[in-house]
Amino acid sequence: MPPADHGRPQPAASSASRGPLVGILLLVLSMWTLSCLDASGKWVMNAGVPLLVLSWFRYVVHLVLVLALVLPARGVGVLRSKRPREQLIRGGSMFLATLMFFTTLSYIPQAEATAINFLAPLLVLSLAPWILKEPARLSRFVAAGIAFIGVIIVIRPGGGLHPMGTVFGLLTACCFAAQFIATRRVAGDDPFTSLIWSGAVGTACLTLSLPFVLPAALPVLQSLSAFDWFLLISTGVTGGVGHLFQIAAYRRAPASTLAPFIYLQIISATSVGWLVWGHFPDPLTWLGIAIICASGIGIGLVEWRRGPARGAAPAAAASAKTGAR
Repeated sequence: MPPADHGRPQPAASSASRGPLVGILLLVLSMWTLSCLDASGKWVMNAGVPLLVLSWFRYVVHLVLVLALVLPARGVGVLRSKRPREQLIRGGSMFLATLMFFTTLSYIPQAEATAINFLAPLLVLSLAPWILKEPARLSRFVAAGIAFIGVIIVIRPGGGLHPMGTVFGLLTACCFAAQFIATRRVAGDDPFTSLIWSGAVGTACLTLSLPFVLPAALPVLQSLSAFDWFLLISTGVTGGVGHLFQIAAYRRAPASTLAPFIYLQIISATSVGWLVWGHFPDPLTWLGIAIICASGIGIGLVEWRRGPARGAAPAAAASAKTGAR
């Protein structure tokens, strides 16, 4: 007999061991893709494109791209949801989060805006006993309190951040928290179903607004350069591709494994912000960012040690984190 027979289990074991690593790499890739989305949105808003027009392009291109990639493989059955009302709520909260976050980016740098968003999963942990009917744990409240201290350091008076930007940043975190909770309620649906529904809700809402916002925006759109148009359309591509990378990541690795790596998004956001606008957070802001990330990673490890069933809330929050926009 050839020696290959004795080695047959090895490829499977090797593949299994590579699964989490591939998942982590896909998650990191999704973070960089979504950070490019944020930078592109900030760029075209600086070029004068109105928020609602930018968001319309972001959602329409996203929806068309996802449908083109998913429908041939999954069929029209992927469009059916077991909980359509909850999908509408989730899509609405994601739509509001998108508007809030792009507004935040119009006032403050990308790194600081991203750091404030990290408060959202910890808000979910704090609200879990009442909204998700999960046990109240002191560690979750402590983690949320520590993270809030970090946010206070980031948005501190005298830190150079626009007050309106910090307000919209905190509103964005609340919208993301609502989306995370809604994501828990549609857990029975295929992830691609949720991805399509969220794109469809935003597209429908923004299309209804076009008659009111497009006439005033036409002169701006006509004056855009080819590069500006490329970035405007790319917001939908990077949004859709970033979410698809996330789905692939969570199919290859458990949420508890991926949760600590969520906070690497601050690296992609800071890098893109520095490359495009030359902005780099000051040392005190980095201290606040470090406190936020340490709090999130710490409670993630605590919940992971409690076991998968009991750590479901943070895992769900983490799995939704970077796919909010």
